[in-house]
Amino acid sequence: MESDDAMGVGSPIVRSRRRRVYALVLAIFFAAIPSWSVRAEDAGLEAALAGLASRDFREKGAAVAAIAESEDPSVSRILEALLDARLFVRAADARIVGAEGEGDDVAYFDAATGLAIDAADAAGLKKIIVNNRMRTDLRTTLARLRLASPDAEVREIAAKSMMADRSPRTLELLREAFSKERDAGVRETLRVALALSELESDDPELQLGAVGELAGSLHGEVRNALAALIERSQGDPAEQGEAVRAVRAAAEAAIASIDRKRSGLALVETLFFGLSLGFVLVLAAIGLAITFGVMGVINMAHGELMMLGAYTTWGVQQLMPDAIDASIFVAIPCAFLVSGAVGVVIERGVVQFLYGRPLETLLATFGISLILQQAVRTLFSPLNRAVETPGWMSGQWVVNDALSLTYNRLFIVAFSIAVFAALVGLLHATGLGLQIRAVAQNRDMARAMGVRGSRIDAVTFGLGSGVAGLAGVALSQLTNVGPNLGQAHIVDSFMVVVFGGVGNLWGTLVAGLGLGIANKFLEPFAGAVLAKIVVLVFIILFIQRRPRGLFPQKGRSAGVT
Repeated sequence: MESDDAMGVGSPIVRSRRRRVYALVLAIFFAAIPSWSVRAEDAGLEAALAGLASRDFREKGAAVAAIAESEDPSVSRILEALLDARLFVRAADARIVGAEGEGDDVAYFDAATGLAIDAADAAGLKKIIVNNRMRTDLRTTLARLRLASPDAEVREIAAKSMMADRSPRTLELLREAFSKERDAGVRETLRVALALSELESDDPELQLGAVGELAGSLHGEVRNALAALIERSQGDPAEQGEAVRAVRAAAEAAIASIDRKRSGLALVETLFFGLSLGFVLVLAAIGLAITFGVMGVINMAHGELMMLGAYTTWGVQQLMPDAIDASIFVAIPCAFLVSGAVGVVIERGVVQFLYGRPLETLLATFGISLILQQAVRTLFSPLNRAVETPGWMSGQWVVNDALSLTYNRLFIVAFSIAVFAALVGLLHATGLGLQIRAVAQNRDMARAMGVRGSRIDAVTFGLGSGVAGLAGVALSQLTNVGPNLGQAHIVDSFMVVVFGGVGNLWGTLVAGLGLGIANKFLEPFAGAVLAKIVVLVFIILFIQRRPRGLFPQKGRSAGVT
């Protein structure tokens, strides 16, 4: 074996050892660079945070500026806590501690590291005080940070929040952000914010350009700013320059344009609420139209069948507390089956013995409605039950700043259309539907053709009752569930059926939508109660002229019912 003395300095073995040592040193050096950088960043942020503990507001302001210049991702979180008076100095070690939440849910975090702190370690905290100038600087700094966010929604919210602040610094920030922005929606918001800031200028030409930019805009701040501009330009026209008069005239024209747009969108919103109410009426009345049209039965318990569907929705949510978003899809078939089953029991147990005796049927079903109400009061108490709206149905679809449509009413419209389409398909594309229509048009002839009238009666009553249960599911998303839920809608249901034409589904659809829209258009002028009275009087007068409704039933026995 060759000794080390025998190996020369330039031998291959020595050179190989040297290369391995150099590679190891370089690897350790480059691996240490990120940690040095992190420690340097942490040290810089900690030094800036330490300045917040000073009693001198100038030093605090300098510390805020240093924190804002840091590239740490927690900068916004720290500055928001400082602006909301949720940033503290810990007496034990002068660490800066932030707080989030309220009451018993307050959580503390170390401002420098962002790590959570136990409540026991957050003892001896002293709130960091800021003055008005610092608050202004903080709002501006936070707005600048949010305008640089990669999330377009955050940038748009920041731009909207800056509309009320029309200082020169804000104008500079908005111009800088506008020059860099690529998202169309955010650019539009920034354009409006810039124009609002330019309205404060003393240059009439700049004001005139800003008014032109704002003409027709529906942002909430725009109309108020234009009205304030007109108020500032009040005076003797003879003493005002031509430019000032031009700005005033342009502002007045812009306000008129905005008012026209808002009036049109208010009409659209009223129409939407009328349609949603109309579809609720259709859903509530369509089951009654089936039973009334086919069987000639005035079912006064129809409202209580809707109530059972609403309580079924509430019960399903009690069984699925951790799956509220999916519970509505379970409640729909359950409500149909529960209400349908109760309807079959009512028909087999009471109604089948009273065919051809409408007065006795009316009294009997009225008694059943009272029994169902009392049963619900006994089982669930007379107190109203709140059905939780699924998360995907909460909130509203904001079309623009003057028009928004609630998701729960959009769901009801879609749900009602689906139920109506399913019923039309059942009655016109299935053998069961053919038999139901045959019994509705001529019961005796249908029996002569082999149709079992008693079976069709039970199925029809159960189908109408099940649809009433579906109406209860929809109503549970609009109002509280209680024993009197059905009583509030039974009269409206009968009005829709009579107005549209007994037993005609299309008549029920047209009548429900027409009455719902008419009601919503009358409410702003007459009030909710008087609007219902006006609609009722109209229906009474209409029935005097057309006793069989808009779309009378056809068939040999149509005049009997």
